[in-house]
Parts: sequence; C-alpha cells; structure tokens
Amino acid sequence: MIALKRLTVLLSLSACAGLALGEQAPSVQDGIEVKPLSRWRNLQDQQEVDQQAQSQYAEMIDEAQQKGALVDAAHPQVKRLRAIAARLTPYAPRWNEQSAQWKWEVNLLNSPQVNAFCMPGGRIAFYSGILTTLKLSDDEVAVVMGHEIAHALREHGRAQAAKTNATSIGSRLLGAGAAALFGVDPRITGTVADMAAKGLSLHYSRDDEREADLVGLDLAARAGFDPRAGIVLWQKMGSLNKSAPPAFMSTHPSGADRIDIMQSHMGQVLPLYARSKGVSVEKLPAYRSSAIASK
Repeated sequence: MIALKRLTVLLSLSACAGLALGEQAPSVQDGIEVKPLSRWRNLQDQQEVDQQAQSQYAEMIDEAQQKGALVDAAHPQVKRLRAIAARLTPYAPRWNEQSAQWKWEVNLLNSPQVNAFCMPGGRIAFYSGILTTLKLSDDEVAVVMGHEIAHALREHGRAQAAKTNATSIGSRLLGAGAAALFGVDPRITGTVADMAAKGLSLHYSRDDEREADLVGLDLAARAGFDPRAGIVLWQKMGSLNKSAPPAFMSTHPSGADRIDIMQSHMGQVLPLYARSKGVSVEKLPAYRSSAIASK
C-alpha cells in the first residue's frame, strides 16, 4: 500500500514537471496552427469531388455568360479580385499541399446577393452584391476570399458530405433500434433521429466556419492584408443580418462569436501582417474602412 502511494506521488510529480516544461515552450507561433485535414474526407472520393466541382463551376459560368450576368474580365472589379487572389494563393500550400497544382479561377457574377464561394480545385466566384452592399475595402475582400479559399483548402465540403451521410445512417439505425427495443412508433423515433443528425451536421458546419475564419485571416495577413478587416467585416454583416437565426440553429456561428474568436487570435496573425509591411505590430496604423452602404 505504501509502495502504491509512493508510485502515485511520483507519477503526480512527473505530470507536474511535464506541465511545467510545457509552459516553458514559446507561446507565440508563426500564424494559425496547421492541423491535419479531417479524416472524414477520406470517405468521399477526391477525384469524383473534383470532377463534380469542375463541372458545376463550368456550368454556372456558362449559364451566367448566356444570361449576361458574367462580368467581363476587363472590368475593374474583376481585375481587383484577381489581383487579390494572386497575392493570397501562393500561401495556400501551407494548408493543403495539393493546392500548388490547382488551376485557380476567379470570376464575378452580377447579382445583388451578398455572397462568395470557392469550390474544390480553387474555383472562386464573387457576387457583385457583396462588394457594393458592404462597400468592401481590399483588406475586407481578402478576408472574405481567404475564408472561402480556406473551405476548399481544408476540404470542408468533402468532409461534410461524408459526415452527413454517416450521421444520417447512424441516426436512422439508432432510431430503428430504439423503436424495436421500447416498442415506440418508428415514425417518432425516425423524426427524432433526423433532428439529431441535422444538429450534428450543423455543429460540424459551424466548426468548419470557425476554422475557415482563422485560416482566411492567416492567408490574408501573410499576403499583406490587414487581418483586423475581419472584425469590421462581421460588424458590417451584423448590421445586415438583424433577423439572423440563433447560432445554435445556423450553419454559421453568430457574428459576435466570430468576432470574439478573431480578436482572440489577433496576437497570431497581426505579426504576420506587420512582417509583410516591414514594421512592428506597435507601429501599425489603426484599421480604416468605408462605412456600410445604406439598404
């Protein structure tokens, strides 16, 4: 018994020593930490996902062109978007090595929608509404574009499809088992199971959104864009989305949640931005942005 107590004390001391050593590690890292890509994505065939994305993007661009909604490549806004993308994409391989072989595309669609996206393989599209309604500065455009690029780099769509399939199948099996075990109407357990699966899917999506926010800030900062633009961006978005659903019912975190997370990581991304400008963080000027457009 005494030996056991001594062993317990030694193990406790070893654990404390380990924690102490851990605290001595540098607290400042070079940007946002790169984590392994989700293993869920391996349940979806990459080649199939890429082919579908290429086909869907080409179809969308063709349709937009036929309807006169594809903004000409010579337009200043298209040139602006492509110039920003050209600064961001060299830093993409840090987050996904395969992106070094992607054939990046950037197009602008004439639509009032406040939206943008990046499909697998680096196929980017912006809607004119997000530029005009929010009066985005170049820094804010870079944060939006970095966020959307991050979804593609981290293969969120591929992983999300696998998660959705798995949670749907699992919840239905669980519902069927509960119905058989407790003699409950299968239709009731099926409904509850579907709700549970949807809740899990929403949770995964919100996690993806948070990761994309941080990866996007990292990309923007390395490319010489002010990551503080992310905070202003979501303040602008918040003024548009007064009637947005609560965060727990949305695939996106609340604007306040996103701002808090971004602010908590400024110590990691601001030094990257300062380095790109050849100055110290202390010498960075305050961030300036245009006000949101009136609706």
